[in-house]
Amino acid sequence: MENKVVCLGGGHGLAATLGAIRSLTREVTAIVTVADNGGSSGRLRAEFNSLPPGDLRMALAALCADDDWGKSWADILQYRFTSEGALNNHAIGNLLLAALWDRDSDPVVGLDRVGQLLKVVGRVLPMALEPLDIEATFTNGSLKSVIRGQIEVAEAKGIVEDLKLIPSNPKVTPQANFAIENADWITFGPGSWLSSVMPHFLHRDQALTIQNSRARKILIFNLPDKNIKDEYYGRTLAEHLKLILKHTRDFSFDYALIDKSLEDSQEGFYDLVESCGGKVLALDLKDGQHPNRHSKEKLISAFSHILE
Repeated sequence: MENKVVCLGGGHGLAATLGAIRSLTREVTAIVTVADNGGSSGRLRAEFNSLPPGDLRMALAALCADDDWGKSWADILQYRFTSEGALNNHAIGNLLLAALWDRDSDPVVGLDRVGQLLKVVGRVLPMALEPLDIEATFTNGSLKSVIRGQIEVAEAKGIVEDLKLIPSNPKVTPQANFAIENADWITFGPGSWLSSVMPHFLHRDQALTIQNSRARKILIFNLPDKNIKDEYYGRTLAEHLKLILKHTRDFSFDYALIDKSLEDSQEGFYDLVESCGGKVLALDLKDGQHPNRHSKEKLISAFSHILE
């Protein structure tokens, strides 16, 4: 019997995880954050009051069938228009999802339809049935500011004092929670920590479902890269984990997967992971051509070691 694996997150980080996991099991479910408010996704979200489709589109493409049909349709979904007009920078997959949602008013049905077109391995689901906003309270010296919106939070400076979802407990996707309840393994990340990873812990209903799931859990931490200054750039691995524990105090997990370049420079991290019932695995995870990204082949090797 194949492992049932649920992968949580968004963006390129989730796509990397899915690209590896799909090589080890066909029983894979992607549960994708829906807080993006920028670019093509943000424009469609604002116009149709719909879920932002971009991260969902990327997850579908990552799980496309490994044949000419699936790969060609995945390429088509990822294609972006270049023009001087209203279609500029819109991805075809975003428009297709927006059209299906506008016609049928059911995000899950629309995602399943596109999944059938790509003959995807597994399934792609949104973490909530309504678009979300991230709201963060930052302190910068003596100044305190409240910033709302994924793009705005990503660009804000200072120390994150508080983080929340708006709405605070959005409409849950029943199929997503069912998948979490019945999973053998759950993965978190990598990706933008505040807007791709943390929403799963900020959504009270989903966080409780994660806590109560019997699945074994893997936290995949971001790669060190001075050129990619994402939302939580410069924070230690311990600070990344403490942010989760601040919002889900009794969270326990089995493995913290980190790049080996970080293993000797993370004071207190190993003890903190152990206090959560976990074990640190420090492995070579970097892509040789793109050192800011996880290597698919190295993730396959890491997941194969863990799952077996």
